[in-house]
Amino acid sequence: MKILMVITSHDTLGNTGKKTGFWLEEFAAPYYIFKEAGVDLVLSSPKGGQPPFDPKSDEKEFQTELTARYKQDKDAQNELAHTVKLSTVKHDDFDAVFYPGGHGPMWDLAEDKDSIALLEAFYAAGKPLALVCHAPGVLRHVKRPDGEWLVKDKKVTGFANSEEEAVQLTKVVPFLVEDELKAKGGKFSKGPDWKPYVLIDGLLTTGQNPASSGPGATVLLALLRSREP
Repeated sequence: MKILMVITSHDTLGNTGKKTGFWLEEFAAPYYIFKEAGVDLVLSSPKGGQPPFDPKSDEKEFQTELTARYKQDKDAQNELAHTVKLSTVKHDDFDAVFYPGGHGPMWDLAEDKDSIALLEAFYAAGKPLALVCHAPGVLRHVKRPDGEWLVKDKKVTGFANSEEEAVQLTKVVPFLVEDELKAKGGKFSKGPDWKPYVLIDGLLTTGQNPASSGPGATVLLALLRSREP
């Protein structure tokens, strides 16, 4: 079983002068779930090399057992420091794709032609896609083979407007994930803020927030195993 994880390369939080990137828990939780399941995991990003993590995600209140494990894990750190360039990967080489969030993807992956083409290719090939927190916003320009938006008429979730308001970034982000998924015809729903909430609709798995990243990875693994002969 081989899974591609696509991570943001964007590190600037709009015009605030602050840094952003991927959310540490949203990388660490799926990373270890996949590794412990024996998955052949490949890490990728638009620029390749070391992707930036959101410094806020490393603050004490957001640390978890798995983020602490990552910070002691030299092999994992080395793997993350050497992500392959997104433009060089092909869906043919993988069984599924997973996108962790953080605010970074809203600026680069949401508009990245390689990312859009890759997601469209995975879907057209009948391969599962999983995206959590802000990453479902990366689907905003992604279409199905019939030309419709990929999320149209699909049950989807992602970082909710109420959660964006809580972190006071509603006016900073280029778009709101909830609004964008609804605008593209998605059947958006959410659970309680900051609690795990994952939806599956066919090939598409989406998770609401950081707490949904581990459950989202577990769901993706179960989906892949159910497809094994």
